[in-house]
Amino acid sequence: MNIRERNHGDDLALVDIWLRSVRATHAFLTEKDIQALYPQVLNVRLPAVRVWVCEDEAGEIAGFIGLKGNKVDMLFVDANKRGKGAGRRLLNFALSLHGWLQVDVNEQNPQAIGFYRHYGFVDIGRSEHDEAGQPFPIIHMKLAG
Repeated sequence: MNIRERNHGDDLALVDIWLRSVRATHAFLTEKDIQALYPQVLNVRLPAVRVWVCEDEAGEIAGFIGLKGNKVDMLFVDANKRGKGAGRRLLNFALSLHGWLQVDVNEQNPQAIGFYRHYGFVDIGRSEHDEAGQPFPIIHMKLAG
């Protein structure tokens, strides 16, 4: 697997991965919520972070990570390519850049919480609402390198 920095030509593929991943893991969101978030992810969130892409052996995008400094702002793996190491490789890469990482995870996404805990992240706090003020509790996590 190859990790490279995102180019803007990747954006539609990345937001498609985001969309399929969210539909597979974010059962607490309605389809209306997801559709409302789509343009935000494409036009605001992706441009606001530094993004690295993980390509599989065939050169297809398997997943991506967006960082704001040492904070994992987004980590999504193609729903069809989960469990093959892309998420772990992206976190390893991010950790090599910063030495320690933090992440906020929706409490209602137990798969993501389990993934981060398995990787070694520990809970350091909890908020009742997400960054948009929505009633989606957030678990704050940290990983020391």
